Amino acid sequence: MWLMIKNEWQFLLRSRVLQGISLAFLLALGVSVYLGNLQTNSQAEQYAAAKEHLRAQWESIDAMNPHGAAHYGTYVFKPSNLLSSLDEGVRSVTGNVLRVEGHVQNEMVHSEASQMQSVSKFGKLKSSLLLQYILPLVLVFLAFHSVSKEKQSGRLKSLVLQGAKPSSIVWAKTISVWLYGLVLLSLTVLTYALFNLPSISAEITSRTLLFYLSYALYYFILSGLTVFFSARWQNPTVALTAMLGIWIVWTIFLPNIFMTSVEKWHELPSREEFKTAMREDRSKGIDGHNPADARGKELEDQILKEYGVDSLSQLPINFDGIRMQADEEYGNKVWDKHFGHLRNVLARQKQSYQMAGIIDPFISLQNASMGFSGSDNLHHQEFLLQVESYRRDFIKMLNDKHAYGGSKTGDWSWKADNAFFKSVPDFAYQPTAMASVFPNYLADLILLACWTVFAAVLLVWGTKRIQVI
Repeated sequence: MWLMIKNEWQFLLRSRVLQGISLAFLLALGVSVYLGNLQTNSQAEQYAAAKEHLRAQWESIDAMNPHGAAHYGTYVFKPSNLLSSLDEGVRSVTGNVLRVEGHVQNEMVHSEASQMQSVSKFGKLKSSLLLQYILPLVLVFLAFHSVSKEKQSGRLKSLVLQGAKPSSIVWAKTISVWLYGLVLLSLTVLTYALFNLPSISAEITSRTLLFYLSYALYYFILSGLTVFFSARWQNPTVALTAMLGIWIVWTIFLPNIFMTSVEKWHELPSREEFKTAMREDRSKGIDGHNPADARGKELEDQILKEYGVDSLSQLPINFDGIRMQADEEYGNKVWDKHFGHLRNVLARQKQSYQMAGIIDPFISLQNASMGFSGSDNLHHQEFLLQVESYRRDFIKMLNDKHAYGGSKTGDWSWKADNAFFKSVPDFAYQPTAMASVFPNYLADLILLACWTVFAAVLLVWGTKRIQVI
């Protein structure tokens, strides 16, 4: 069989058409990886410069009321991901900048998609586009006439008479086409590695290997199915039509149908419904800016009793800061309830959509590609959770300074010094480890593996029904 694979590759290498296609494809892949890498590095430099500028502004505050500083706030930038040059996933639509301030959990803004010119919104050259759509088509066109051509020329009969097994012929055709896809995939990954050699770590390596495995399985599925159709039917046009029909259904129709269905099954509230529900729940809690608020009065009585005094003026601390922090903590419960509900709905949508991989391996490929590249919604939500955790610590530190820093209740003119603002830590993003991500995409790899086994079984079954004469 390996001799037949060698002969197949010699034929492929001699084909001028395939040489041209390969060269054009490699150039497109190289350009896409280079431009994606260039964009990623450029964004990283811009965000680093902006972050440094904002931090310098924060540390240059001479004197300011801590609660005023909480409203002044700061900004957090979503860090660039090295692997997003291979698959940018949802990064272009989720936004890159998040304002951190008191009393509110903001949404991310300034997405790449919102800043594109209208002509660019139809799409741009991306590695994922080439690897998920174009290269599979090339494999289909290479494989659709692989066996039927041998039938029509009579070469298949000759090979069998010389002792070659039909199964070996079919598997040699399949592996030859599959290896062609792996070569282009390998060159893409190696190009990425060369551009980012100083930044490659064990984490990036493990993600890249899983990324590679996902595509390798998908390419075998396509190669195997196409060769099966070629072996099953005498007319190569029928094999090509059947496989192109499957490719169109897998990559265009089913993903849109399933995503629309999933969004209906697990429906998210509209933006207006979401904000209205939060406002209603928020209004039921303490109002940090309203001293006459009934819940604020209850807290006031509690603090007076705790310190054993009769009035706020006798307190050795600033009750305003305590009330502001109580307002924040109630608000945090509201955010946890409503944003937590959103995350739960999104998680159910993801799980339901993953199951669609049972009948569409392309969906499993896309999920795994984005997940292992760190550019999916799961990683985005992890980033938002880290920012919100920082926001709460950030605001509590300011409110505690207001409450216990030396000022008295009602003294809004009191200001914290520059040393305090310098002591407030900056946001430090901790990348999500592959170990915690992998279980979320194990189902996609299993489904791709099952489809691979299915394609292999079809090939075995197809060789038993192949008509040599």
